[in-house]
Amino acid sequence: MPPTDDLPSFLHGVAPILDNWGYLAVAGVIGVESFGVPAPGQTIMVAAAIYSSWGRLDIFAVAAISFVAAVLGDNVGYWIGVRGGRKAVHRFGRYIFITPERLERAEKFFARRGNRVVLVARFIDGLRQLNGVIAGITAMPWRTFLLYNAIGAALWVGWWTTVAYLLGTHLVDIIDHAHKYKWWALAAIVLAIGAYAALHMRHIRRRRARAAAADDETVEVDSQA
Repeated sequence: MPPTDDLPSFLHGVAPILDNWGYLAVAGVIGVESFGVPAPGQTIMVAAAIYSSWGRLDIFAVAAISFVAAVLGDNVGYWIGVRGGRKAVHRFGRYIFITPERLERAEKFFARRGNRVVLVARFIDGLRQLNGVIAGITAMPWRTFLLYNAIGAALWVGWWTTVAYLLGTHLVDIIDHAHKYKWWALAAIVLAIGAYAALHMRHIRRRRARAAAADDETVEVDSQA
């Protein structure tokens, strides 16, 4: 089996924890990250999936443990938000690096997007840690939160464990190679957004023109009558 040094460099920080504690490390780190502590949950999950590709861990166990830890951790965060509210988070948040400014930014973003935020929050750094806490503070119904959070956790775990397991140590090489083309990709995205905006505005102008023509015809008919 390949040594730990064969891990991509950005995973070296979690390797000793994973070597010593295995599945417990995956559960613990992802669990505490999910209720507000800025722990490297996603990083350790990727490292564990790579270990699985070497035969050192079981990929299905890694995925199942990651999912359960993520859902349970977010629910702990939810009840922290419900029971303690914003005042408690402001008072004790500094101990787990949740500043009032960080909470306010995440809360505003959460309020604008509703349930969709819970669904995709795990893919967004910052919201991944504060997702449950903010849902509790904003009094989102628990069953609604549980449903969307479980779906989001399943997508998050499924994506990263699958990618890391299949690509293994080649993951970073692929990311580095992709970075060479990031400006081309960004330019393509900007052009696509611009084209969409132009077509959308053109559609609006045509619709307004048709509405104006219809109003003129109505006025003409009324005047003739």
